[in-house]
Amino acid sequence: MEWVETTGKTVDEAMDRALVHLGVHRDDAEIEVIEEPKSGFLGRVRGEARVRARVRPSGPRPKRSRRSGERTDRPRSTGERSERPRAEKRLEAEPRRKKEKSAPRQPTRSRNQQSVKSPNKEDSMAEGISLAEQGAIAKEFLAGLLASMDIKAEVSVKELDEETVEISVNATPPTELGVLVGPRGTTLQALQEVTRTVVQSKSPSRTDRILVDVAQYRERRVAALGRFAEQVALDVIETGEERALEPMSAADRKAVHDALTENEAVVTRSEGEDPRRFVVVAPA
Repeated sequence: MEWVETTGKTVDEAMDRALVHLGVHRDDAEIEVIEEPKSGFLGRVRGEARVRARVRPSGPRPKRSRRSGERTDRPRSTGERSERPRAEKRLEAEPRRKKEKSAPRQPTRSRNQQSVKSPNKEDSMAEGISLAEQGAIAKEFLAGLLASMDIKAEVSVKELDEETVEISVNATPPTELGVLVGPRGTTLQALQEVTRTVVQSKSPSRTDRILVDVAQYRERRVAALGRFAEQVALDVIETGEERALEPMSAADRKAVHDALTENEAVVTRSEGEDPRRFVVVAPA
């Protein structure tokens, strides 16, 4: 998958945004820090942190084929090299080259070539799966899951950008969909991971960002976290003391960072390790 670049007031904030964009856990991503914010006058921070990230490759790359000029008809022997003088080996090599020219060349590398071409062919097929096709796979899986749970709901697909597709589950009334959300969206997060795994099994070489939403929970959750973050920021400004929030998912941490990114009186950073990683709101 291609690299994506994200920014933030701090490196942690930029990393959280990258993880949310990719939709993966920190252990499943490769992250490089491109630029760190610089300290200015009286300790104020100038500039933004910039990182780039991508999903960690799931398997080793296919081995490269041998170069066309490499000899494969006779393996080298280290013992023979040490025992015989170089001059003697050059004399023996000359008639051997003449014999090889007269004899037809054998296709000794056909098996190796086939083993190299096969994964490349599969990779090209996998990379050919479009974002719309990935959304269709996810929709089919979720529709089957809902049917097995005897839940009547509508599943729709919406492409948010060139690399992001959202699969929404809605019902009227939405009360019975609460089982798909769970406390603080934990079940929804697991449902999204399972859906992404199903899509990855169909396209192992390329999986774009796949989001799953139930009864517009994510939109309501972001709005609620934004209001909560603003209230925390007011408390931090009044007391002059930083405040550590409870552990959150990468998506919730991003919502807090985004809600306070325009507030110049406070700064936010993430601390700890998943799943106990949390946001700290501190005076600027």
